[in-house]
Amino acid sequence: MHLREIFEVSERRACRVLEQPRSSQRHVSTKVGKDAALVEKMIILSRENPRYGYRRVWALLKREGWAVNKKRVQRLWREAGLKVPASRGRKRRRLGSSENGCAKGDAPNTSTTSGATTSRWTPQRTTFVTG
Repeated sequence: MHLREIFEVSERRACRVLEQPRSSQRHVSTKVGKDAALVEKMIILSRENPRYGYRRVWALLKREGWAVNKKRVQRLWREAGLKVPASRGRKRRRLGSSENGCAKGDAPNTSTTSGATTSRWTPQRTTFVTG
């Protein structure tokens, strides 16, 4: 314990100051060793298939015989810092960029005075004269 070394006090006194149970100081976690092989396999699968997320990697692990929970795979995925690379958006052609394109405002029947395109067509009234 860090405080014990600095202040040269007993474990009991250091835990009392921190209001921490002494049993938590003696606890040795076994998660690291248990999950190391699984994380290593997840990293290998994510490098082979960079577009796969944790769900598909979980399915691949199940196919290979790993008895692993999806939530555990998600937690380890996050802790390992694995991410699916962001997809590049499709390039859209700009209006008027091609030879056949028309520039904004050149299109017939449109007006761009207020910024939005509005139609210039007005409903026609037909009157029939009888007589």
